[in-house]
Amino acid sequence: MKMAQSIFWLLFVSCRINPGYAWVASNFLMTGSKDYLTYAKSVQVGTQIGVEECKRQFAWDRWNCPDSATQLKGLKRATRETAFVHAISSAGVMYTLTRNCSLGELENCGCDGPKNGKLGGRGWLWGGCSANVEFGERISKEYVDAEETGQDSRAAVNLHNNAAGRLAVKDTMTRICRCHGMSESCSVKTCWTQLSDFRAVGNYLRIKYSHAEKLDIDQKRMNTGNSADIQGAITDALGSIAQSELIYLQDSPDYCRKNASLGAHGTEGRECLLHGQGLTQGERRSCRRLCHECGLRVEEKRTEVMSSCNCKFHWCCKVHCEDCAHVTVKHVCARKDGGDGRRRDRGPK
Repeated sequence: MKMAQSIFWLLFVSCRINPGYAWVASNFLMTGSKDYLTYAKSVQVGTQIGVEECKRQFAWDRWNCPDSATQLKGLKRATRETAFVHAISSAGVMYTLTRNCSLGELENCGCDGPKNGKLGGRGWLWGGCSANVEFGERISKEYVDAEETGQDSRAAVNLHNNAAGRLAVKDTMTRICRCHGMSESCSVKTCWTQLSDFRAVGNYLRIKYSHAEKLDIDQKRMNTGNSADIQGAITDALGSIAQSELIYLQDSPDYCRKNASLGAHGTEGRECLLHGQGLTQGERRSCRRLCHECGLRVEEKRTEVMSSCNCKFHWCCKVHCEDCAHVTVKHVCARKDGGDGRRRDRGPK
């Protein structure tokens, strides 16, 4: 009973924090084996960091990982954006389970220690507390992959992208070493592996997103209605693609235009950064990508904001402040006067 109440509470909190977390949290928690309900909180937190990283990676793109994209309805189309959502969510769950395991926060789980003392490479031995990625991978797969019960191409693509997300966690791990010997001569080194910051996982998968491959399936075999032919066609198509790569089935819609049925919100009204110091490449390109290339203009909006200022402490014991007005400036994409908002370049980003 207490476990059921805990799961209900986690689902409630995840929905209140961000409705976009509801898709993964509810499905992962309810479809996983009952033996793994003890890991429910880690799954919920992992889902949350995955969605947050998705939003950070695409903050200045035409598709900006909206809440609808992380809900069940938004995942019906097997686009490259859906591929990223599956991968980053899967990675987030594995990452959190692995981290919490290594920190000793989960029962019957700890550092990956069995190889300690064994030769790891030239001049170094395994030691310390290595991240238990095997545990994180196994439990996250139990939760995440349980959602895919179909035998069709979309289920196969989703499972592939889930696995690519988990592989991203492994591929971004780092090895830390410590020297031993007289006067720190480093005659012997002990090393262990640890998780990178999750942003490194997000950056890794963002590159995979940019190079995602469209799955080329033999449609003649798919249309036979024979389950053996269908599975064979899917297996053959997947056979030529590395597990670390993201794959998709359908081309992305035009994210410049609002199309609710396709999950496209359009870029009209989106904020962009026209100038500033220390901007990233994505931020510097934001007005061009979101506005100009979508047939929109950049509109400046000024807002007067009141705040306390010139505060002085008076003995004893009051603080008197003045009310000061300052103007905040932001730039948004707006329709051109008399224009229809159409653009020439129609890329998915």
